[in-house]
Amino acid sequence: MATMLGRTGAELRALWHRPSARLAYALLALLLLFAQPLAAPAQAQSILRDAETEAFFRDVARPLKEAAGLDPRAVTIGLVSDTSINAFAMLGQQVYIHSGLIIAAEDVRMFQGVLAHELGHVAAGHAVRWGEGMGPASGISLLSMVLGAAAIAAGAPDAGMAVLMAGQQAAMGKLFAFSREQESRTDQAGAAYLNAAGVDGWGMIEFFRRLQGDEFRLAIPQNNEYARTHPLTGNRIVALEHVLKSSPHWGKGPDPALQARYARIRGKLIGYISPAEVTFSAYPPSDQSDAGHMARAYAFHKTGRHAEALAEIAPLAARGAADPYALELKGQILLESGRPEEAIAPLRLAVEASRHEPLIASMLGHALVQAAERGGPQAEAQMAEAETVLRNALARDRDNPFAWLQLGIIYERRGDEARAALATAERVSLMGGDPRVVGRAAQVALAGLPRGSPDHVRAQDIALASAAEAERSKKQRR
Repeated sequence: MATMLGRTGAELRALWHRPSARLAYALLALLLLFAQPLAAPAQAQSILRDAETEAFFRDVARPLKEAAGLDPRAVTIGLVSDTSINAFAMLGQQVYIHSGLIIAAEDVRMFQGVLAHELGHVAAGHAVRWGEGMGPASGISLLSMVLGAAAIAAGAPDAGMAVLMAGQQAAMGKLFAFSREQESRTDQAGAAYLNAAGVDGWGMIEFFRRLQGDEFRLAIPQNNEYARTHPLTGNRIVALEHVLKSSPHWGKGPDPALQARYARIRGKLIGYISPAEVTFSAYPPSDQSDAGHMARAYAFHKTGRHAEALAEIAPLAARGAADPYALELKGQILLESGRPEEAIAPLRLAVEASRHEPLIASMLGHALVQAAERGGPQAEAQMAEAETVLRNALARDRDNPFAWLQLGIIYERRGDEARAALATAERVSLMGGDPRVVGRAAQVALAGLPRGSPDHVRAQDIALASAAEAERSKKQRR
């Protein structure tokens, strides 16, 4: 292919008169045209993890998951660092919310409406059933490829390309129709979950109204859904109003406790992601709410104004065990401003008050490691405590590459090469690194760990998985 694409115009015109070349070139063009709209862009997305946000996700989703007939423990909800207003469901009963959606939606009912919709996709198994829509579309496209290639080989390139384009359009129309049907059914399922969970459905409709407003501003046509993967937004609103406005829960407003928690995690997110000037504009000093303090604390901290960040979080941290997440942020500010010894006390209290939340425990482990590396009479005890804290945290949440990094530092300092290598294998694997690097680290671990020990068994599992992944990557490169 590279050779043909690199030839001069004259050479290509000469080649075009050969039937075999015309057929090969046509098939290549057809394959590229069919694959282009179906291939998802390969963009790395950053997952944001925060203990308070994840606790809120679990609590706000539980009644909706139960209404959907899903096991609350099996469905996970994550936060993606992406400014677009979006959410999506994936295989494995995973739902991801874009940070842009939370920033744009200030009312918790809007968040609940989006979440109910995504849980509808999970309950219906749409990620698994996508092949049902791909099948007919692929059949239409493949038939057009054969007919178009035959026409081109017979000396009618214009007719062949016309067949190709018509087949392409018909295939995509079939696929889009399947997607629109899924979205319509999911809207209705989400509305039913909101009603069953006793949630005011105003937020779901308001969210679609705002999307429709954006479409009007962008001059997106509102009168033809044929080329859309989703139904027309106006039609979705009308269908949802019929279901939601008849509920006894319509118009009752948001749950005050959930709204307060949502406002707080939204403030944290804005403070963490947005430029400081944007945060200070959205949350001026006159805003003495928890959300305002959290947002300004993050904004001050990331701009190096650590004293002001600590002053912002002080009123919340003064609540002590009643507010473990404020203690966590206080410890984070101290740790990241070069004061790990001072960070240990608030982080210890935060771990206890949060019932040993793994993400907070990981930060405590980091503070202990940092303090120990400075030396002093407590260094050995701090390293020992850090190992215990980190291993307990990873026992509850293995998907934390930062915790594995800290544990690896501890083993490296002790000269425990095998366990340091195992921690490296775990970390690199979680971060999607080169499977060959993972495999080499796992082999080092296997050579030094006691045979049959839990760590040895885990190293074997990682070695086998990395070898299989490396082989798949090798075949793909061919």
